[in-house]
Amino acid sequence: MTLLTIDDLVVEHRTPGRPLVRAVAGASLTVAAGEVVGLVGESGCGKSTLARAVCGLHPAAAGTITVGGHPVSPLGLRSRSRALTGAQMVFQDPYASLNPRRRVGAQIADGLRTAGDRTTTPEDLLERVGLPRDFAGRFPHEFSGGQRQRIAIARALAVRPSLLIGDEPISALDASAQSHVARLMRDLAVESGAGLLFISHDLSVVRLIADRIAVMYLGRIVETGPTAEVWADPRHPYTRALLGAIPHPDGRGVLPAELPGDVPDPADPPSGCRFHPRCPLVMDVCRDREPEFGPVACWLHEPA
Repeated sequence: MTLLTIDDLVVEHRTPGRPLVRAVAGASLTVAAGEVVGLVGESGCGKSTLARAVCGLHPAAAGTITVGGHPVSPLGLRSRSRALTGAQMVFQDPYASLNPRRRVGAQIADGLRTAGDRTTTPEDLLERVGLPRDFAGRFPHEFSGGQRQRIAIARALAVRPSLLIGDEPISALDASAQSHVARLMRDLAVESGAGLLFISHDLSVVRLIADRIAVMYLGRIVETGPTAEVWADPRHPYTRALLGAIPHPDGRGVLPAELPGDVPDPADPPSGCRFHPRCPLVMDVCRDREPEFGPVACWLHEPA
């Protein structure tokens, strides 16, 4: 069963006196029940904007987003329908996503009330994410970054989500806590039958937890596929460059190849394929026409 469907999504940012920025430019993606999809790409490619649009935090300029078959509308002052509260996000910064003036147990209890759950307690959810039950009576400032992120996960789980979204949930954590939090999110999502959209810069962590990978570049999905297949045989030049930039602990002391250049300005994207100014395999057609086909958006893999 498909929980999340994103079809040709466009998200724009408008600032007076500045050019229009199309942060997401026709992205399409699906997440099924019990599936973990890793969304990867460089900073500024639109990953977080896409995630926030799924939760209704950014309006869509074009395209559609459905969660459980229900269209996602922008957040307003009115309470959301139960179908849409089934999409819950764990934000990037655990120091900003929790209310510093409220005890963590009270914040988790908000989600339980939303779900109409009168049997589960905040202490139960803290225990589920590997924290002591008595932490419910403490304030956020009393915890480390890893503990805060576990509390944020417990708060998201309180609503009994059908779709869990992790927006760079491990980037602000120590290296020792990153893999633990990533595995925790995967285990809890799969255990409950929910889907998980996991956004990260760390491809090595995504490789460990994701069933499927989607690679994003300058607002578009350029390659998707099962994690093992994409890792073993990356087809898009950008995917190859991302994987080639991962350090190998082989003792040789050789630095990985660096992808030349930076992500272009989304307010003034290149013509044709958006990756062509940085691509080592660029062809004339890449500069003129944007590829729009199949799981690999590249003219090198044009269907016969």
